[in-house]
Amino acid sequence: MEKVTGSGEIGGIDSGIGLLCDIELDATLQFGSRDMPLREVLELGPGDVVELDRHVSDPVDLVVGDRIVARGEVVVVNGNFALRVTEVATPQLRLESIRCLF
Repeated sequence: MEKVTGSGEIGGIDSGIGLLCDIELDATLQFGSRDMPLREVLELGPGDVVELDRHVSDPVDLVVGDRIVARGEVVVVNGNFALRVTEVATPQLRLESIRCLF
């Protein structure tokens, strides 16, 4: 067996999960939500505006699996939306976001 050298931690997380660190996960930015009756959904058309339950100054959520792992503000980088992280969930909560893989 190979001997592993170094601090034994990856970003503050035990290296025992090092094998999982290369798993690709879907991450989604959640700006807000709204309940809509089917009738309203079917009536949507170009130019319609759907108001969400979150104020423009509120942070948006970075969601992995079914867990919020971070929050921040939306920025634009090279013409693409991005997230400037302002809050991060604890490592334990972030790990729970991959529970659905096992």
